[in-house]
Order: sequence, then C-alpha cells, then structure tokens
Amino acid sequence: MANYPKIWFLRHGQTEWNRAYRLQGQLDSPLTEQGIADAHRQAAIIGPVLAQKPDIYVSPLGRTRQTAQIALAGTACHYDDRLMEIHAGDWQGRLREDILAESGDWAQQRPSALAIYEKAVGGEGLAAFQARIRSFLDDLTGPTVVVAHGLWGQVMRAQVRGLDMKTAGHLSNDQGCVYVLENGYETLLDAPQ
Repeated sequence: MANYPKIWFLRHGQTEWNRAYRLQGQLDSPLTEQGIADAHRQAAIIGPVLAQKPDIYVSPLGRTRQTAQIALAGTACHYDDRLMEIHAGDWQGRLREDILAESGDWAQQRPSALAIYEKAVGGEGLAAFQARIRSFLDDLTGPTVVVAHGLWGQVMRAQVRGLDMKTAGHLSNDQGCVYVLENGYETLLDAPQ
C-alpha cells in the first residue's frame, strides 16, 4: 500500500443515465434534480475543507464539471483527463439490462458495474484504467479534493486502501457524500437529505 496524501473524493451527482442504468463511460448525460441535490449536499460537507486550500482536481466530463461548480461553489480547480471514467467501448450509451441479456451465463453471476465495464467490447480495460489512476495518485503532492466518477472512485479507493480489484467493484458507490482517504483508511462524510 502506497502512502498518498489525504484525499477527499466526491462522485458526481446522479445523472439521467445513472437513473436509467445506461453505461456512460466517457459519454455524458446531465444531472437530474436528485443529482443537483447530491451536489448541494456535498457543498455542505466540503465547505470547511476548501478553507484549508487543498489542491482540487476535477474530471473534464460535463457531469463532474456541473457537480464541482455546485459542490465547490465555483472554487478554482484543475481539470485532468486521468480522472475521466473508464471507457466502455461499444457499450457506452447502452442499457445495462440489454448488455446482460446478451451475455448468457455471465449475467447469472450478477457482475458488479466494474466487472461489466471491464468486459466491455472495445473498452479501456481494467489494467489501463488502474494505471491511469495510479499515475494520477503518484503525482499528488499534498491534501487533495477530487471530483470524478463512480468506478474511478472505487478503483482509486481500493488502490489507496491496498485492496484488490475484485473487492473494488463491491465498494460503496454513493453520490451526495464525500469519501475521505487518509493513511490507508476511509471515512464516509454525509449530510442530511
């Protein structure tokens, strides 16, 4: 387990495609009303952290930009392509239920979202995704706020905590909260709904 600086991780708020169980990958859909409320809940949590002047990095995709604008109250940030969600190849934009319906016996195993993206035809694949996330983590020099994506967060959190990738796909994947990672441990900060 590597020794990374303290990280506050925010997953973007719920999107139209999250609600429909449509694979987004590096495509985009807008935040729902719930997604906007998720970002406001994060703002209530992260405000005192921002006063500490941490580094702030945001995925350049629209749903994370929209979340960051609300949750970080317009605080200046850096956009980093390494924070984009895993690319799901030919499956981007498709409904999860349609993909599983075509997958025969594999669907009976009830794969995690990360396992589905890993298997995506023409997708980025887990090894490349993990390498991209490690590259980002290795460049951190101090306490950092990160606004990114669900699967990105699962893999990053597993990496920081020293967990294997099979476990990563089963970590919580909540919106509207902040995951705090420090010294190999994770704490979930939540605000009232």
